[in-house]
Amino acid sequence: MKNFYQEGPGLTNTYRSDETLQKFLKKNLPPEVQKEALPHLDHLGERAATDMLLWAQDAEAQPPQHIPFDPWGRRIDEIKTCEGWKHLDRVAAEEGIVATAYERKFGAFSRVYQMALLYLYSPSSAIYSCPLAMTDGAARALELYAGQDLKERALPHLVTRDPRHFWTAGQWMTERSGGSDVSGTATDGHPFSGSSPFSATHSLHGTKWFTSATTSQVALTLARPDGAPAGSRGLSLFYLELRNSQAQLNNIQIHRLKDKLGTKALPTAELSLLGTPARIIGGEGDGIKKIASVLNITRIYNSICATGHMRRALDLATDYSRKRTAFGKTLIEHPLHQETLRSLEEDFRRSLVFCFFVAKLLGQEEVGEISASERILLRTLTPILKLYTGKKAVEISSEVVEIFGGAGYVEDTGIPRLLRDGQVFSIWEGTTNVLSLDMLRAFEKEQALPILLEHFRNCAAMKDSVVGFVEKWTTLQKIISQLAKAAPEEWERHARRLAFLVADLITENLLYENSL
Repeated sequence: MKNFYQEGPGLTNTYRSDETLQKFLKKNLPPEVQKEALPHLDHLGERAATDMLLWAQDAEAQPPQHIPFDPWGRRIDEIKTCEGWKHLDRVAAEEGIVATAYERKFGAFSRVYQMALLYLYSPSSAIYSCPLAMTDGAARALELYAGQDLKERALPHLVTRDPRHFWTAGQWMTERSGGSDVSGTATDGHPFSGSSPFSATHSLHGTKWFTSATTSQVALTLARPDGAPAGSRGLSLFYLELRNSQAQLNNIQIHRLKDKLGTKALPTAELSLLGTPARIIGGEGDGIKKIASVLNITRIYNSICATGHMRRALDLATDYSRKRTAFGKTLIEHPLHQETLRSLEEDFRRSLVFCFFVAKLLGQEEVGEISASERILLRTLTPILKLYTGKKAVEISSEVVEIFGGAGYVEDTGIPRLLRDGQVFSIWEGTTNVLSLDMLRAFEKEQALPILLEHFRNCAAMKDSVVGFVEKWTTLQKIISQLAKAAPEEWERHARRLAFLVADLITENLLYENSL
């Protein structure tokens, strides 16, 4: 043991090593989709363990830099990113991470195929999946609400497979006054009198405290046009392009890059709009409703990426468990260690099947093959999915860091980043409490609870009296009965518990249906 050196964990093709993903897709994708999708996923799984991994390591080692002035004092506000980050952008376009969903080659299953690609791409992307989430959300918002000329200008760039023409999009909502509560948005929109290549209607003035994907070509943002009422009712959705034809920022001043707990490779900035040309989308007002189409997609992305993060953490832990010896045998040979991994793997499987169930609903909605009750299910389950997978990502990341012992606490092993990056999934796109309240809003405004309960009554696990499902169903009924005549404050007090119970019931049934 004198000259002993511990071998660290390694990765192989991340599609081939993922038995859960393979089993699920082979059971749920039609044969014609499998014929194209499975070889593509195998190809991307190889990239995720080879060239992409190297570029992600480069991006983590060389985080973005803000260069406010050129050598002669001119304000330029350049955000400099490394070659690894640029390569990951090209991979996203080449592999169709966004495009696959909008080509709709396989109808509703296009979303399932796309999300499987994202799931493999994200853990080796240094969180480049974040700009892609907002790019996808922006594409959907433009598809739904933009005028034909703006669609023709922007959409081909957002959904292309050609890296030379690929654009990403930002989503700029967060201001100093709050994150999820956008009612106090202080960005104003004044009538725009100049000319712009995208027919700007307003000039925007205000400060955005937190803007992700600040190196993107375009962004969607909320602002209050002149004369609009206070509060969320007066907000409108706007499209802007960050730079003009001379590659200069369009009256945007970047104050600083955010120094975050994790996701260090991702450029995130605080900035001010100083008369930035922008175009109102879908007419004045209803900005919150319109940007909900973006949030639905970014929340599903967040959930898929959280689940991919869980898989990466478990892959590293499992490989290490076969290499690390303690108390006379490898970790994987110890029954208690086996039980720890088994429990974590079950949480991962629950997250995976839940993600793809919601992705399928999203695909059905986009191609017009969704029923009224399924649409309400999609609306209700999306925030629940996001809060559930966000929490599981943190729990699994923490356990995996612990599995590595002292090495898991040492930065140059790369393991601590699992925990630092994993924490973001429960924060971005709504915290657990915010999302629980969003579920209650669906119960109130869309009468979602009866539809949800009917869904559970028709589940295979209910019909076959699966013990774990029936126990949770009984608990849910008891809580709802107690709250039936309670004040709204009591529903809010129990919102988190309700949300996790719903998630447990959904996942219990999906595991049963998929024999996982």
